[in-house]
Amino acid sequence: MKGHAPRFLSAALVFGLILLAACGPPRSSRITIGAKNFTEQVVLGELLAQEIEAVTGEPVVRRFYLAGSYICQQALVSGRIDAYVEYTGTALTAILKQPLPPAGERDRRQVFDTVRRLYAQRYAVRVEPGLGFEDTFAMVVRGVDAQRMGLKTISDAVPYASQMRLGVGYEFEERPDGLRGLEAAYGLRFAGLPRLMDLGLLYRALSNGQVDMVAGNSTDGPIRALGFVALEDDKHYFPPYEAVPLVREDSLRRHPGIQTAMDRLAGKLTADEVREMNNAVDGEHRDVAAVVREFRRSKGL
Repeated sequence: MKGHAPRFLSAALVFGLILLAACGPPRSSRITIGAKNFTEQVVLGELLAQEIEAVTGEPVVRRFYLAGSYICQQALVSGRIDAYVEYTGTALTAILKQPLPPAGERDRRQVFDTVRRLYAQRYAVRVEPGLGFEDTFAMVVRGVDAQRMGLKTISDAVPYASQMRLGVGYEFEERPDGLRGLEAAYGLRFAGLPRLMDLGLLYRALSNGQVDMVAGNSTDGPIRALGFVALEDDKHYFPPYEAVPLVREDSLRRHPGIQTAMDRLAGKLTADEVREMNNAVDGEHRDVAAVVREFRRSKGL
């Protein structure tokens, strides 16, 4: 009898664990929305989460401040999140590793169709219709410097670049549509190596004079709020960066309300509206959930 006791206890323990697992909520019982680690992404993640909650009546888990596109992609593919918002140019080059189309062939629809096809084939992920705006990379300088040097385009900055210190996010230095390609396309040669920093610190460094140009995003609130100038990409180096929700196809099957919410959000945002929400969070230090609720009310959502 003594020799059989451990076997009995082990069997009982396993049986108990099975019962506990059966009683616990399944892994997919709650929808989880992800977002990268900058303000606009959190705004868009909150927008998706609130709209899904409005449609389904169920609480959505928010997994925000994931460190960049690669981490979000891994979270999506592994099922740790069901959806997040990506930008088509980023998806094309950084995730799908496709070459940049020639400057004259960077059609928004063509990039979207390529991205949608490859995500479906490789990852069983649906690329939803765009939210209505693009957020491209923007080379940003202080307003006083733009006025003093007569800077309106990136080409205008080329003669001054050797005197300018550049600040960029970690991704921008590495990605194929980032720094090296930009330098080659324009013949830019900056003063020393670029200063690498978190995206949230770029504009503080520019304002404080620690750098003279940063690689930001065209819809960043601080550009207008702090009197900065985004230089025109006059050689059309950057591809289209249409904001599109990415959703796992199995999540859409389990939670059809996600598709209803995505359909309601399609085409609803303009770049100015996103810029205003970004500034409300960054510049006015308002709660992101309240800012998004206010926007949704304004759209009748």
